[in-house]
Amino acid sequence: MKPNTQLLHSVWDNYNKLFSDSDICLKRIKLDELIASIFSNGPFYFYIVDFFDMEIKYMSPLVKDIHGLDPKNTSFQAILDQIHPDDMPFVARAESSACNFMYNILGEEKSKKYKISYCFRFLTSDGSYQLFNHQAIILSTDENGRVAKSLNIHTNISHLTSENNYRVSAIGMKGEPSYLNIGMAENEPFLPVIPPLFSKREIEVIRLMSEGLTNTVIAETLFIANNTVKNHRKNILRKAGCKNLGQLITKCITEGLI
Repeated sequence: MKPNTQLLHSVWDNYNKLFSDSDICLKRIKLDELIASIFSNGPFYFYIVDFFDMEIKYMSPLVKDIHGLDPKNTSFQAILDQIHPDDMPFVARAESSACNFMYNILGEEKSKKYKISYCFRFLTSDGSYQLFNHQAIILSTDENGRVAKSLNIHTNISHLTSENNYRVSAIGMKGEPSYLNIGMAENEPFLPVIPPLFSKREIEVIRLMSEGLTNTVIAETLFIANNTVKNHRKNILRKAGCKNLGQLITKCITEGLI
């Protein structure tokens, strides 16, 4: 274990009451549907980590393209070792804020309805460090409501921005309200809960816009009028305070708006 990753492990040790101390079987889940609910605009991979033994239970083959790691033999520690050493203090604070949020704010009943999102630099297969967006969803808990397994998604967003805003967001996925920029400063209270910035339909439009589809194709895909798509685009940009699609996608990812 590299010395800089010990800081991150110490955070999880401090919140050991949050994590299961037994091996919990993961019920059959539809990973494709979960991944489809995650907003990604760039090369990405995902994996399932078990916090009981800190081992990876499934690793996406795409980790080889992104990190140059063997998906069949990649450990959780190997993933952590790819984090830029200078970003590790932020990642540790982000994880501490996320644990505090789940333990003290959400509780067992709602923890699976949220995803945690923040950004940091990762070592890539070409030897350079690039900015990635990290998203995490709790997949299973034990009989005491403690976290057992988590789905983590890492998306390379360096083509959108190279600047980290050092924010952590907890985004409600099933109609739940969201928290933005949660408790990063020591003893900082959580910001008041905010309603989702975008409607379900607007999120659908954003996803299709991010794929470079025209208004006509988006209208055909969603079975709505072309003018309706134009109105959605205007409203989305206005709500986000963005002038163009590039700014919108960058803000959605780095600030965890969807």
